[in-house]
Amino acid sequence: MTVLDFPIRDLPLDPNVAQRLASDPLSSVWVGASAGSGKTKVLTDRVLRLMLSGTAPARILCLTFTKAAAAEMSIRINRTLGIWATLPDEGLEDRLADLCGERPSAETRTIARRLFAQVVDCPGGMKIQTIHAFCQSLLRRFPLEAGLAPHFEVMDERTAAGLLTEARDEVLHAGRAAPDSPLGKAMARLTAELNAEEFAGILAELASERGRIQRLFESFHGLDGAVDAVHEALGVPPGITEAAILREACADHAFDGTGLRDACRALSTGSKTDEERGVGIQSWLDAAENRVRAFQIYARHFLTAEGGARKTLITKKPATSFPAALTALEREAERLVSLMKRVRSAGVAASTTALLTLAESLLSAYEAKKKAKALLDYDDLILSANALLRGKDGVPAVPWVLFKLDGGLDHILIDEAQDTNPEQWQVVGSIAEEFFAGLSARDGGETTRTVFAVGDEKQSIFSFQRADPAEFARMRRHFQTRAKAAERDWHAVALDISFRSTATVLQTVDAVFGLDGAKDGVASETNPVIRHRAFRRGHAGLVELWPPVKPAEAADPPAWAPPVEREAADSPSARLAAVIADTIRDWTQRGESLESRGRPIQPGDVMVLVRRRTAFVTELVRALKDRAVPVAGVDRMVLTEQLAVMDLMALCEFLLLPEDDLTLATVLKGPLIGLSEDQLFDLAHGRRGTLWRALVAKAEDDPAYRPARRYLGAQLARTDFLAPYELFAGLLAAPCPADPDGSGRRALLKRLGPDAQDPLDEFLAVCLAFEKTEPPSLQNFLAWLAASEAEIKRELEQGGGRVRIMTVHGSKGLQAPIVFLPDTLGTPTQSPPILWPDEGCAVPLFAARRSQEDALCAEARARANRRRDQEYRRLLYVALTRAEDRLYVCGYQGRKEPSDVCWYKLVEAAMGEIGVPHPFDFSTLCPDGWSGEGWRLADPQTAVPKPDGAGAGRVLTAQEAPPWLTAAAPEEPEPSRPSPPPARMATSRRCARRSARTTGRASSAAC
Repeated sequence: MTVLDFPIRDLPLDPNVAQRLASDPLSSVWVGASAGSGKTKVLTDRVLRLMLSGTAPARILCLTFTKAAAAEMSIRINRTLGIWATLPDEGLEDRLADLCGERPSAETRTIARRLFAQVVDCPGGMKIQTIHAFCQSLLRRFPLEAGLAPHFEVMDERTAAGLLTEARDEVLHAGRAAPDSPLGKAMARLTAELNAEEFAGILAELASERGRIQRLFESFHGLDGAVDAVHEALGVPPGITEAAILREACADHAFDGTGLRDACRALSTGSKTDEERGVGIQSWLDAAENRVRAFQIYARHFLTAEGGARKTLITKKPATSFPAALTALEREAERLVSLMKRVRSAGVAASTTALLTLAESLLSAYEAKKKAKALLDYDDLILSANALLRGKDGVPAVPWVLFKLDGGLDHILIDEAQDTNPEQWQVVGSIAEEFFAGLSARDGGETTRTVFAVGDEKQSIFSFQRADPAEFARMRRHFQTRAKAAERDWHAVALDISFRSTATVLQTVDAVFGLDGAKDGVASETNPVIRHRAFRRGHAGLVELWPPVKPAEAADPPAWAPPVEREAADSPSARLAAVIADTIRDWTQRGESLESRGRPIQPGDVMVLVRRRTAFVTELVRALKDRAVPVAGVDRMVLTEQLAVMDLMALCEFLLLPEDDLTLATVLKGPLIGLSEDQLFDLAHGRRGTLWRALVAKAEDDPAYRPARRYLGAQLARTDFLAPYELFAGLLAAPCPADPDGSGRRALLKRLGPDAQDPLDEFLAVCLAFEKTEPPSLQNFLAWLAASEAEIKRELEQGGGRVRIMTVHGSKGLQAPIVFLPDTLGTPTQSPPILWPDEGCAVPLFAARRSQEDALCAEARARANRRRDQEYRRLLYVALTRAEDRLYVCGYQGRKEPSDVCWYKLVEAAMGEIGVPHPFDFSTLCPDGWSGEGWRLADPQTAVPKPDGAGAGRVLTAQEAPPWLTAAAPEEPEPSRPSPPPARMATSRRCARRSARTTGRASSAAC
């Protein structure tokens, strides 16, 4: 047994050394792969070497984070195996030597040539899939053992949102109908403390965290167990409420009434503030029946807004004259401080109990609806697989299921291990449990079974999916301990050689995370120093830190100036968007060279990464389109907010209710019909009755309105007989008044541009999805679509020659030669409304207001905020490492000065150590430009450029489209009449002669 740790400083620059060690088929390996270090290659190399060593393809399980990663890995493996099958012996020998580090034998070459056929013949293909796909296949194989219906289906996010909405409405109705029930009381407490918007936000939070809540109830054996654990953690006995504590605290025996009355007399001799305090205390003491109601007012005389005792309870003069008064007031203040802590703890316990009660009812209703339709969501796949494999308390409910799985797998590979959450790790741990239990009984112990994981703690940015860098480290220690106990080889390999970025970019990354303020959350025990080495030596690199855009000073208008001129509002974000768009256009027009590639810069070389989807994204897309710079749009969209979809929905609302004049006016002005403002005014002004009746009457006299009348009339006639998909597909495929020689789709694209293409395709896909689960009525479809706010994720892995704009989360795994970071001056300020369990507190905590939180909540919130800030810095690491050649860091700010720990300030501090001051003046490039001092770091091109072929392609604009693309198809010629067979020809001749004779006799008779 050997356990090896290879720190990055001891590895040579040759990346093959570490990669071969990581792909060793006889060892379990844990790989820490920095950004751009070739982890996908290591994964594929390990799979190839496992198969070369004799492992059957079906006995390898590779779990990836995304479907795209699984597809990419499968393509690479199949391509490599196909090449091996056709290479000559010399070429194959070289390839295998590069892979394994030694010359292959003739037997190895034969095995390599046969692997392609083995993979093709593998039943169901190789097991390269996401963790959710694996769990789904597992549950398909053992549905009854998992307690599921054999015909279960996995629902998409939109269907899940619809069921959750139904469950929510059902729960709220039940709570209102039974106000004295636990659910009714819980709702009464929450709605009394929260406004309508906050309550809706809490419901959305509960819905999004349903998996976490379900796991919480399972760990505490139901709602009652969870409530008891909450009270125990807060130190509040069950049944104790804030009102009970206050009633006890307001009783005469609970405080020194005599001392306080004497203090009131002493206060009456002091200052005006003393007198007011004395009157307030005396009033509370005298009103024994109203003490509880007036307690908060009474407590303000002793406590600050933060809950601490006031520094001055009585001024110096009366305190000197009546020393006992000061003692009585201080003793009461101490009592109230302690009392308010108990009240806040009881309030947190009550609010958390109400929250859990509401959550339990919501989840129960949601589960009932899922079971009624035999549906599972993505969380259910993981939870059900865990329940099947682990059972309760880690004891499998059906042990032979694990036995069946254990007999079919020898090697497990986990990609993006840092983004695997604890429940997913439990699935992996259950499968690999027997890997280190001893010798395999299948082949006498000759098979070495291994676990391989590759990830990077620095890139763990999916906390909203419960990914945790600490879990990554814990599982590393777990598997290392198991391997050591079983006397198996274990390698911990760190990959720090970047194939992606130039030395300039990597130097900036190292400098940023060498700062003390940037290390927290990025550096770790196993990797305390962030350092990268560039494989691309001698390639030109550039990093620029632009001066931030600040709000312009608003000039005061002249006194009594009439408000008759429109003044453009100053928007720093819009100014930055304009400068970025002008910069990209200037590069493409001048033919700016991308030196490392030996070609001009193309729009597809540029990626713009933002931290959040704000108005800046829309402004940048608009600026790029205004300058005719090809842009791929944004990476996500809400379908119902897309203009093309809104036009189709407006048309359908008219079809359902033709008397809706406003909707009909929208349709007539829309891209499908295209009436002008004047035409619509002539139609609508002075009409009698509805707009539809006016259109019908107008079309009788004016031919300009007839196409619209015929088109809408035809759609009205079809609406009641077509399902939504048939209706919309027909609308998009058939001609319309705005494009009588084309189609509705072409009319929409002509008005709205090519960006409408994706929303239209997604809209039709949504129509099909709706018809699979719901009655296909148009009214039902519109209601279902309007209630759903699910986002459509657009795949922008390849920009297609266009500028890509996406969030840093969406860019994970992607890269670009040129990266802009415009959203760098903001910092996260939102704290979670619900404090979920963590390492310091095993139960959730909730209070409607920060002022109602107790000390335990304050500690939990501090930990949550620290985790948020740590992920904020890891997000910066991911953003910086997307750049291959050039990195531009910029930002815009409001009136408030940015934080010292924002991305911009961190990069600025690093550039101050490694960069060169550089003046920037963007006013010559753009009217909205600005000037200021920034920083620059550049390295020249000294190596031979490596062409990538990206400059060969370009994006065709509408003007460059070939003529046949928009021309109507020619009319098909009428087919010639087929010749009749001989027998029929003879019969035809006899009939013709008989007809002629008959016609002749008739003509003679007529004469």
